Amino acid sequence: MNENRIIRRISAVGIGGNIILVAFKLYAGIAGKSAAMVSDAVHSLSDVFATLVAWLGVRISRKAADEGHPYGHDRFECLASLLLGLILLGTGLGIGYGGAVKLLRGDYASLEIPGTIALVAAVVSIVTKEAMFHYTKHYARVLNSSAFMADAWHHRSDALSSVGSLLGIGGAILGYPVLDSVACVGICLCILKVAYDILRDALQKLLDTSCGEAMERELADFISAQEGVVSLDVLRSRRFGDKIYLDAEISVDGSMSLAAAHAIADAVHNAVEQNYPDIKHIMIHENPAVC
Repeated sequence: MNENRIIRRISAVGIGGNIILVAFKLYAGIAGKSAAMVSDAVHSLSDVFATLVAWLGVRISRKAADEGHPYGHDRFECLASLLLGLILLGTGLGIGYGGAVKLLRGDYASLEIPGTIALVAAVVSIVTKEAMFHYTKHYARVLNSSAFMADAWHHRSDALSSVGSLLGIGGAILGYPVLDSVACVGICLCILKVAYDILRDALQKLLDTSCGEAMERELADFISAQEGVVSLDVLRSRRFGDKIYLDAEISVDGSMSLAAAHAIADAVHNAVEQNYPDIKHIMIHENPAVC
């Protein structure tokens, strides 16, 4: 299956599934008189926009390099992830505010007891969103897409919020209506944690963060082992969206011709890019080895 077809399928599943869930959960929340389920429906609505953002970010990031963007468009996917994190952050704060206000008022006796339909909606949401999480996560790995991985965790956060709804609604039905509002606050905390993780990852990739000590050590060993390389003098890495750029300086026999030294550097360049698909480009400078 080619990338464009996978992208279309993930987007269709995310958008279509969430629209159906939003309609059902909103109806169940209103008919069942559950603030937690209405909050859950709002969270699912944010998932529709999240999938649209992820789809747009992935499509743009995979455009070929052009005159205005000679290094490609990879960072558009990071921008999509950043926007997804902000959507989640806003959704979580909104849901938490509504629940916190009701708790601070302390008028628990006036809170309505949710109906059974709200409980059913929570169970349906948990099962559906967990399935969507695993589906999207699988293909995000196939595509090596941070935006779709963020979208997958958006689905998981919705499943977790539905678990909170289930506990809150169930507790309210058993005679503790305050638990419906407590669930809203719990949902908020789950969403904020996921938003934090997504935003941190997106910012790291936008700020030319290195690929990590372990990865750099592995690359250093690989480059040093290539034929003709006397030593590896410098290795710097930086993330560019979901890809990695490397700058390296290698020492070669100083008595050989420029053409021969260049051939070694070219062979190292090709070996690195062929063996590490996440590396988009490596720039290699040759130094004469000190005897």
